[in-house]
Formats: sequence, C-alpha cells, structure tokens
Amino acid sequence: MERRVALQLASLAGTMAASGAASAQQRAEAPPAPSQWPTRPIRLVVPFAPGGGADNQARLIAEPLSRLLGQSVVVDNRGGAGGTLAAAYVAGQPADGYTVFYGTPGQLTINPILMRDLPYDPERDFTPVSLITRSAYAIAVHPSVPARNLSELIALAKERPGQLAYSSPGVGSGPHLAGELFRFTAGVDITHVPYRGSGPALQDLVGGQIPMSFDSFSVMIPLLRAGSVRGLAVTTSTRSPLLPEIPTVAETLPGYEVTVFNFIAVRSGTPRPIVEKLSDALAQAMRDPAVRRRNDSLGVESVGTTPEECARVLRAEATKWRAVIERAGIRLE
Repeated sequence: MERRVALQLASLAGTMAASGAASAQQRAEAPPAPSQWPTRPIRLVVPFAPGGGADNQARLIAEPLSRLLGQSVVVDNRGGAGGTLAAAYVAGQPADGYTVFYGTPGQLTINPILMRDLPYDPERDFTPVSLITRSAYAIAVHPSVPARNLSELIALAKERPGQLAYSSPGVGSGPHLAGELFRFTAGVDITHVPYRGSGPALQDLVGGQIPMSFDSFSVMIPLLRAGSVRGLAVTTSTRSPLLPEIPTVAETLPGYEVTVFNFIAVRSGTPRPIVEKLSDALAQAMRDPAVRRRNDSLGVESVGTTPEECARVLRAEATKWRAVIERAGIRLE
C-alpha cells in the first residue's frame, strides 16, 4: 500500500509544476480586494471519487453556498492516496479563497502520522474555516455472535483472546482507529481485518465471514434496520435519534468517544476577511432546511463553527490519534 501511495504522490509532481506556473500568472494579475470576494466561481476540492459520502455532502452544500456567496461553487473530485493528492493540490494553489478544501479526518489529522514524506504540512499549508458535520461510527456484529450488548461482547472477547476479529474499510481508516481505541479501552485482544472499503467489509459481515465490524453509522443504518446485523453501540457521546435503542460505547466504557468531523479549509495565507465570510456562509448553509433534512436522514449532525473552533478540534484529534497509532504500531505497508 505504501508503494502504491508513493507512486500516486509521485504522479502529482507534474500537475503541481503546471499549477505552479498558472499560479504565478494569477499572482501577477492584480486581484480584487478581499472585501469583494468572491468575484468568480469557487472550486470545492473533494479528496475522493464521485458518489461517496464526502462527495454527496459537498454537492449538498454547494447549492446553498453558491446562493449565499453569489458565485458558483463547483465540486472538483481529486481522489487518491487517502485524500493526500487533493490536499497536496490545494496546498499548491494561491491563497485567494477560490480553491477550497473539503476535509475528512484523514488528510490533516491521521495521514500526517501514518505517511512519510507528505507533500504538504497541515499546520503550515492550511487554515481551518469551519466544521460542517459530526457523525458516528457503529459497532455491529453478525446475528450469530452470542453477544446481545457491548458488555457481553467484551466478555466474549476476553473468553476467546485473539479469536474475535473485526473489519474496517482499511488500515489507518477512522473505523480502524476507533476499533483500536476500543481494544485498548476495553482491555480485549481482538484482531483487525482490513478491507478495501466499507462495501466489501459489510458484505462479509452480513454473510458471516467476519463476526464484527467498525464502520460508519450512516452506511450501516439500512443493515441495522433490516436486522441483517446487530448494532451494539455508537461511538459518539449521545445516542442517535434515528436508532435510539442502540446505546453509546461510553455507557459501557466511560470516557470512550469517537466523533467523525468533516470540515472546510483553505490555503494558509488566505486573507482573514475571506476566511470569515466563508465561515459565516458555511454556518448558514448548514442551517439550510434541505441540508438539515438530508443529513438528519443519514444520522449526520449539521454544524457550523468559527475557524478557531475548527482548528482546536483538528489539533485535539491529531493528538488523540497519534497516541492510538503509536500504541497500536499501525503502519501503512
């Protein structure tokens, strides 16, 4: 995997060189004053291919953002290397507010810990603008597993050390780290089995090839409602109103909490008036009734924060996951 990522990052060099020349030309032109921003369309760079959760959310907020800012907000999908290619691309763009990054936990808080020689620095190259969503992971088991709740699952794992396996969408993914934090907090010996995405992982969970899974609560909702899998807990501090019968992990393991934060960031050096205007527009967009209805149906909380609050959360997340990654000895191979 590390070799594949290295090849993907190497392929970025030509693109960044070309964009550097374009950026130089843009800088040579006298830009409008920050107070006039935006005067042309804005690119919202999504670090994954079309059709996924991040892409869907970006397209959901693009319409109200366009209306609020008076310019088109165009989604630009740049998948690859766990979002690293997109982050590197944005890091190489002018700090003018016209290239905006849609971030998920990996790019600024996890990948810098897991991956060597990143072509960007989260602190140096990005300015956080706003958190936009909060959501949960869920712990689910195949119905054949003799555990009706989290306490019984922990007891079962302690009876069978090393024999109980859990799936995640991949090494170093958010669900993988949530599983490792659970392992440490519960004091159990469970085995991680990485998959290439949520689809095949949950397919094997439903089929009974894997007994347990950590994955996004939103993608598990149909399976939980159908009874195809048994939900034991959600990782956030509060239960979901969509399935309130599923308790939180913290009800069994006090102090355990994993919340998935998606956010918006721009290139460092972007003028403060632009950052503030974009932050205010995002807060309004996340209050849009259509946005809220859609997110509520997925178990996703719509939020909008100040740039300072967004930065604080990202720093705390990086500190938290560094400790888990180092303790678990997670490496990209």
